[in-house]
Amino acid sequence: MGRHLWLIVILAVVILFVSSGVNTIPTLDEKVKASWAEVQNQYQRRTDLIPNLVESVKGYANFEQKTLTDVIEARASATKVTLSPEMLSDPNAMKNFEQAQGNLSSALSRLMVTVEKYPDLKANQNFLALQSQLEGTENRITIARKDYIETVQGYNTTVRTFPGVIWAMIYGAKAKQTFTATEGSDKPPAVKF
Repeated sequence: MGRHLWLIVILAVVILFVSSGVNTIPTLDEKVKASWAEVQNQYQRRTDLIPNLVESVKGYANFEQKTLTDVIEARASATKVTLSPEMLSDPNAMKNFEQAQGNLSSALSRLMVTVEKYPDLKANQNFLALQSQLEGTENRITIARKDYIETVQGYNTTVRTFPGVIWAMIYGAKAKQTFTATEGSDKPPAVKF
């Protein structure tokens, strides 16, 4: 009778252990993927706005052509660098993605600074509407990135702590990469007029 009792206790502990975390890693992984999809969704929204913004600005003959070319080239580069959910554990892939998006952000910032020289363009209703949409999209990107960072933090904490580390080994789960500050972002930008 004693042997059966020990067998039942051991079986109960095993069942409790297995049921307590068997779905944790896949559930958190799906949350990371969904969060990443939202980041990509917001970057895509920004990318989709750029051609309309460029067309609005092109109509102004004196507008600096190099600034427009930089925006167009940065957009093209940003759309070439993709990062699938399966690549979120690769630090180099994340770095390349961040760099491409950072270059696009920088080109757009230069465009907005250059626009200040053109009062007629600043008063154009189409341009103002697109500028407002772009500003809103940049805010959405910031929020989506913040949510992604928090989701990855929860996932990484789980795959690195007990008992999640055991499930991570079973599933082959690896820590995901998150966003980092762009090199030089600790220095204020130089604004020249």
